[in-house]
Amino acid sequence: MSYPWNKAIKDFETYLRLEKSLSENSIDAYINDVRKLEKFFSEKKNPVTPEQVKYNDLKEFLTWFNTDSRNARTQSRVLSGIRSFFRFLLIEGEIKENPASLIESPKIGLKLPEVLSVNEIDMMIEAIDLSKAEGHRNKAIIETLYGCGLRVSELVNLRLTDIHYAEGFVMVTGKGNKQRLVPVSSKALREIDIYKTGRNMLPAIHDSNILFLNRRGKKLTRAMIFTIVKELALKAGIKKKISPHTFRHSFATHLIEGGADLRAVQEMLGHESILTTEIYTHIDRSFLRDTLIMFHPRA
Repeated sequence: MSYPWNKAIKDFETYLRLEKSLSENSIDAYINDVRKLEKFFSEKKNPVTPEQVKYNDLKEFLTWFNTDSRNARTQSRVLSGIRSFFRFLLIEGEIKENPASLIESPKIGLKLPEVLSVNEIDMMIEAIDLSKAEGHRNKAIIETLYGCGLRVSELVNLRLTDIHYAEGFVMVTGKGNKQRLVPVSSKALREIDIYKTGRNMLPAIHDSNILFLNRRGKKLTRAMIFTIVKELALKAGIKKKISPHTFRHSFATHLIEGGADLRAVQEMLGHESILTTEIYTHIDRSFLRDTLIMFHPRA
């Protein structure tokens, strides 16, 4: 009996949510990857169901998928989702062999993330119009993103009860609903307090415990944070390609450049593996090299 794509994808989604405890964003990414498989195999002259997919079929799919000259990073991410899907089918007993197990990932070079200088961050903060209703909110958002190194999903879900003023920490709920304590600066806390005064004057508040709200009193979306950051960068005249995540990279880089312990930075970022945090040591090395070139008499 065949295992139709819709049923397989629905079961896979349930598995990711209940057994793997992935975030909604990660689940959406995996499902989108498998939907690409479904599209390719369902539109063939002789449609192929999930349990019928073989190694050569997957190679054919990857050739089709890569025709648009997608970069190696995108190819690797999609392949990761596909591998997870076929591992799930193997666990469920729907297939006896995993056709994705022999597929090699494309080689990905080390890509150092874009980082803002302290001066550039100050320029963005100065570009905020504090006379507008959302001005102090946006200032508190930037100070919190940079001051705590948060992911954008962690920022929009931050609650009033997560802020521990006396201890100087915020409780952050990260990937897989794992919680961690992150130190928060007095500057960020001061901006949050100023923002909260205006927040209390909103006409309606739908979730009284969510910290950052839009003008209708609802939780800000990830897309809105992206828009705020992009507009501020434009106003500040910053030409770098940045996103909310750039503040997280800047947070880590500035700590390591200042001599912070790598394990401490790992803990604050909520990285599972210290290998993920080590990318910032590469940035630090480039910083050291630039310093040598600028100041050494033999450079």
